[in-house]
Order: sequence, then structure tokens, then C-alpha cells
Amino acid sequence: MAFDNTITVRQRKNIEHRIEDLRAEFEGVAGATVDTEWRGEVSNPTRSLINTARLADLIVTASPEGASSGNVHRSTDLGSLILQAGRPVLVAATNQENFLADKVLVAWKETREARRAVVDSMPFLQMAKKVHVVTIEDDETDETWNSLNDVIAFLSFHGVKAKAEVLPEESGGRTISDLAEKMHAQLVISGAYGHSRFREWVFGGATRSLLENDRLNRFMSN
Repeated sequence: MAFDNTITVRQRKNIEHRIEDLRAEFEGVAGATVDTEWRGEVSNPTRSLINTARLADLIVTASPEGASSGNVHRSTDLGSLILQAGRPVLVAATNQENFLADKVLVAWKETREARRAVVDSMPFLQMAKKVHVVTIEDDETDETWNSLNDVIAFLSFHGVKAKAEVLPEESGGRTISDLAEKMHAQLVISGAYGHSRFREWVFGGATRSLLENDRLNRFMSN
């Protein structure tokens, strides 16, 4: 069980008590009708989630509080989690009591990551009432529409009715986050880090924009 040497004995005890409180809360919510397993440890939360992901189909995590502080022992590094876990990640919106995914926005780009996200999120897509597959691109081409039409056909094969759209960027720079909020999407599905994570950190990008928007439910694959 790994932990930072700067954690004092008192801090460690407080953390362990907090973990036990969370376990009781978790078991109370899950109840006896749901098959669950609890794992708690004092360690780097990102590394712990990555290791535990080997027995999961999907990682569900909250938007980390205080992530900007850089305290790796108190918040999850979502970028590292998505890149290293080998599993899709659902990042839940903040202060959300119930999860609904009736209206879903698929942020489509012709990338491996986006293809992976569509396949990984199929259970959510099949339950949705409305699915919009959207590409943001100023100069739409036949290739763009061929790509979108193939995605719509693929979804149809799996019983998902979807609508495709190509929307131009706006003068202020339209982002998927902006579009999702305007459409009142309850879930955004996207591939993650089509560029390197370092490049997105320096220049910004779609993944970074989505990760910073804790008002949305975000499903990401890499």
C-alpha cells in the first residue's frame, strides 16, 4: 500500500476513517440487491483506479475537486486515467443525483479514438431516445459526409437511430462543450486525445475542453 512519506500518522488515520465512512455510504446506496465489491486504500487515486480497471468494463468517476491544485493524493488525473487505464471512462457531472442519457451527443472525428468511443458506448447509445452525431468543421467535404454516413449506418445496424450534422466553427471558436449545453445533451461521447496530451495542455483542444466542463456527463475512450 503506497502513500506519500509527507502524510503524517494523524493524516493517515483521518483518511482511513474517511474511507470507512465512504464505504458505509456506498453500501447503503448499493443495497443488497446489487452485486458489488468495495476496495479502499491510501494511495495515489489515479494509479489505484488504473490498476483496478483490469476487472472493469467501464470506469465511472466524478469530476475531481481541487484538480487544479495538483495534489495527486486528493484528486484523480483524468488525462492519465483515460490514457493508461485501457478502459472507457465516464466522468459524471458535478452535483448530479440521477444519471439520464436520453439525449446523447457523439462528437465525431475520423480518428481511431472516436471509433473506439462509439463502440464502447453502445449500451448507452442503444438506450438513448435521441442521438446526434456531430462534426465541427468549416470546410465540409464529401469525405466528411461519407464518414458521418458510415457512422449512422453502423449505429443503425445496432438498433440506434441517429442524426448526423456538420456545423461550422463560430468566430469565438465553437467547442463540443458549448454545443452540448446548447443542445441540452445529457451525455457527450468522444474519443480522447487525438493529438498528444502535451499539445492539448499547451494549445488547448477538444479533450481538454470537455474535461474542464464539469456540468456535463462525458464518456471518453482512447
